[in-house]
Amino acid sequence: MLLTAAEADLVQGRVAAALHRLGFGAGDRFAVSATSTVDLVNVTMGALRVGVVPVVLNTGLVDHERSEILADADPMPVFGAPVAGDAELARLCEHAGSAELAPVPLARPMMYTSGTTGRPKGVWSGVLDLHDATRLWDEEIELWGCERADRYLQIGPLYHSAPLRFAICTLLAGGTVIVPGAFDARRASAAIAEHRPTFTFAAPVHLQRIFRSTADDAALRSFRLVAHAGAPCPPALKAEAVERLPAGSVWEFYGSTEGQFTVCPPDVWAEAPLSVGRARPNRELRVEDGTIWCRAPGWARFGYWRDAERTAATWRHDERGDWFTVGDLGRLDDEGRLYLEGRRTDLIISGGVNVYPLEVERELRIDGRIADVAVFGVDDDEWGQAVWAAVVTDMTEADLAALARRELAPHKRPKRWLVVDGLPTTTTGKVQRHRLAETFAADR
Repeated sequence: MLLTAAEADLVQGRVAAALHRLGFGAGDRFAVSATSTVDLVNVTMGALRVGVVPVVLNTGLVDHERSEILADADPMPVFGAPVAGDAELARLCEHAGSAELAPVPLARPMMYTSGTTGRPKGVWSGVLDLHDATRLWDEEIELWGCERADRYLQIGPLYHSAPLRFAICTLLAGGTVIVPGAFDARRASAAIAEHRPTFTFAAPVHLQRIFRSTADDAALRSFRLVAHAGAPCPPALKAEAVERLPAGSVWEFYGSTEGQFTVCPPDVWAEAPLSVGRARPNRELRVEDGTIWCRAPGWARFGYWRDAERTAATWRHDERGDWFTVGDLGRLDDEGRLYLEGRRTDLIISGGVNVYPLEVERELRIDGRIADVAVFGVDDDEWGQAVWAAVVTDMTEADLAALARRELAPHKRPKRWLVVDGLPTTTTGKVQRHRLAETFAADR
């Protein structure tokens, strides 16, 4: 459950030696689908520190989804297994030999994104030289202030890029990682009470559940930094986090598996609570035709594995450098703060007019009686798409309609309200709008 930097170095040397013995070299890939344990952290880091790239799979994939990714990634087997599970990871960590490691990972893990709504894409950063790799990881460590005294609590699943990235940064800085395993609010609360972590990353849904199961605020006072991202944070939850956690500890950021865009420290949030902050160090933002573009340094470049066409469409070059987009929509204010409006894939075109779900949700959340809300489009013979909203609230549909009339232009107002007990989310806390649309459209 606890992994110190010194212990990690020893185990990662064994992992690297085992991979070399199995014939792996820099740039080779192997697939991993395993529970969130210290073994997964060590195998990932041990491989990356010799340039071998783990393809880290979501453990919730069904057989055909996994098979599609494996056919695309073309990984090498580990001990004869096409996908390394817990048993294979344990064998790698227990290898008798040791290999020399680079001081930092020479690549990022390869992860597949957008597999829930379309063909999954492998995000590939390649193998960097030591200079660029050092700049990549130093940038993260400096931004988040990682240090030897840190105790990082893993909350989100380690097959997701952010929890794994923060764990790696903590170990590189000489700190300790606490790995309770798959998320459970009571287990996480017990780990907080016992180990007094200083640092964690969580999606808003994780924070909400931890707050519900943690009555003793003294246990939360050990945190110097709680970073959240992955989904919009309801204002009431953000206010609770600011109230219950130490002053200045609650930070937000906006990023994706592909790359990182912004950081929002507490002072920026206080100035503009609806924004996701400003461009993080070594980045620049611009918005063209509603689409967010980010200028990134060379060490943050990526491509889509075996998809040159999609990669080319994602990047552009000008006199300022290289810019990328992941298709998110937003706007910048005069102070350079970014406001998200949604994704192209979430965009609702109703009566020929664009409706951005995040914008509608943001306005509805003004009312404190709304615990959570998701806006989505449903095919409609009259409108092309109709705006619907699933809401976690004790308000009546009449109350909701009245709220929409006060806060929203007519084309943004939901045509139908669905009062629900909870919203479907991924294990990383992202609302699955496509599931809402499919379920309620079928029921209609």
